[in-house]
Amino acid sequence: MKRDKHLGITISGEHHGKLVYIAEYEGRSMSGQILYLIQKCIREFEKEHGPIPEDELK
Repeated sequence: MKRDKHLGITISGEHHGKLVYIAEYEGRSMSGQILYLIQKCIREFEKEHGPIPEDELK
């Protein structure tokens, strides 16, 4: 597997504030909440479409 990657994103102030609120409510850091959401998205995609092949990862 490839090394960990850094991801910088730009979001609206409203979305940022709401995401901070949800992260705090869930007991996660902002980064932890974003990673949780990414992992949830991947699980849901793979549940519907099957595992993503390792050789397809960039």
